[in-house]
Amino acid sequence: MNAHEAAYYEKLDGGNVRCRLCPHNCLIKDGKHGICGARKNSGGILVTEIYGRLTSLAMDPIEKKPLYHFHPGSSILSIGTRGCNMKCPYCQNWHISQDQAARTSLYSSSDVVSAAVREGSIGIAYTYSEPIIWFEYVYDTAVMAREKKLANVMVTNGFINREPLEQLLGVIDAMNIDLKTFREETMKKVQKARLPDVLATIRLARERGCHIELTTLVVTGINDDMDEMKDIIDFIVSVDKNIPWHISRYYPNYQYDRHATDVSFMMKVHEEAEKKLSFVYCGNVSSNERGHDTHCPSCGTTVIGRTGYFTRIEHLKNGACAKCGHDLGIIQ
Repeated sequence: MNAHEAAYYEKLDGGNVRCRLCPHNCLIKDGKHGICGARKNSGGILVTEIYGRLTSLAMDPIEKKPLYHFHPGSSILSIGTRGCNMKCPYCQNWHISQDQAARTSLYSSSDVVSAAVREGSIGIAYTYSEPIIWFEYVYDTAVMAREKKLANVMVTNGFINREPLEQLLGVIDAMNIDLKTFREETMKKVQKARLPDVLATIRLARERGCHIELTTLVVTGINDDMDEMKDIIDFIVSVDKNIPWHISRYYPNYQYDRHATDVSFMMKVHEEAEKKLSFVYCGNVSSNERGHDTHCPSCGTTVIGRTGYFTRIEHLKNGACAKCGHDLGIIQ
């Protein structure tokens, strides 16, 4: 397996190293891996074993990320690797995020950028598993993509230390950040992470002008609680009520086998969120349900219609409502 020296770590006595990429700040002994399973102490040097290693490469609708307000209706080259720094038992992509033996293929940054240009992609999305632990390759590829006028998108859990996040925000144009729960005890017990660090990522990304959208997978028996959903809504309002929020339906997967999220609860959350947030969407539910289209919060006009991943631009002009001129903050 190829190895590439990692960024953001310090060498300690006795051949140990301390990884400083994410808030786990793993103390790693020689020959051992950090929690993510991708960063290893090799003779007192921290290396990443996934540099240039792809599990997936495909052209996807941008709406699949999901990003509804960033070049709607476009397609983006999407790449992923293996590993993750969270341990969600219900992970929908567990076969690559939690399987350290997941099969990978080697692609250089130039290979990926050339493919994006060749396919007419708007850019590159770092997605499928957790791109934070792929930091070195994501950053190098994003820099090269910028040189070709391509956009860079991350789909992430947001569990990263501030310094590497600041570096990424210099080259990342849009993020969909998972806000998995608003209960610290849940984050510690279920996701094996810490909530304040994710909230800090959301705030900083917004401050730095990165386009962000948030996703909450509503999981039966874990966060399907209206009080918790209201707390998430209030947090988003405290950052910016215009941040799009995607609530997504859970289906049984990996090590967690509760019934799929109750659709009626999803609709109640959607109704509650619409009282305070400008844009609320529902994922993994029937097209017959609410929560797919984009409506102007000023005049109510449907500016973007959606059926599955098929997108209809109806009344949108230069990111604003074509009927009343209200700025929707949509990047076209």
